[in-house]
Amino acid sequence: MKKLVLALFAISVIVACKQEENTDTNVHISGNIKGLSQGKLFLQKLQDSTLITIDSININGNSNFESHINLDSPEVLYLFLDRGQTKSIDNSLPFFAEPGQIKIETTLERFFADAKITGSKNHDLWVKFDSLNSKFRDQNLALMAKRLKNELKPNPSTTDSIENEYQKLLKRKYRYTAHFAVSNANKEIAPYLALSEIANINTAFLDTIQKSMTPEVAKSKYGKMLKEYVKKRKSEEIKN
Repeated sequence: MKKLVLALFAISVIVACKQEENTDTNVHISGNIKGLSQGKLFLQKLQDSTLITIDSININGNSNFESHINLDSPEVLYLFLDRGQTKSIDNSLPFFAEPGQIKIETTLERFFADAKITGSKNHDLWVKFDSLNSKFRDQNLALMAKRLKNELKPNPSTTDSIENEYQKLLKRKYRYTAHFAVSNANKEIAPYLALSEIANINTAFLDTIQKSMTPEVAKSKYGKMLKEYVKKRKSEEIKN
């Protein structure tokens, strides 16, 4: 009887410890990679400009996966697939994680292209932004093709024309991104886009985005980074 009591006590301690561990996490990521039977997944994030692994998941016969992590505030994470010997470059899947339940569904064949991510409002906004931003990328690629063609047989007037087109395109992209950030200043996507897409824009635009952020967003990782960046830009402008 004494041994039984001790055994039950030990089990209760283990369960209590697991419950305590779960309280330390606020993000549950689960999903499925169709076609994947063997491999390893790494959940990574940027820290001091370097990707660090915050969790790893072994895939052995079951394409389902899950991870429990803790985030102080929403931020972009990367799900990296180790395919072993393959030289495929389609191995990294960025997504905007936030506290709650996040589901990732994709395929082994097109790991990035087929990805469907649900459960993150910030990621939904990121997808919306990217669908429109892709038009700017396409136009930029077209201009790059013109520039390369012109370099083979230089024509000064064509060079000037291409440069003017590029500057106009850049201004449209910057204004669109700034407007999108201000319109969604209650989400962490706002300071993230300011830093990742339009960091070189006029300081006044960045300052407007910063001042538009809600108190909660201002306290987030990207909110603090934007505040420091704007402060630095203003300081440099005063010196110059």
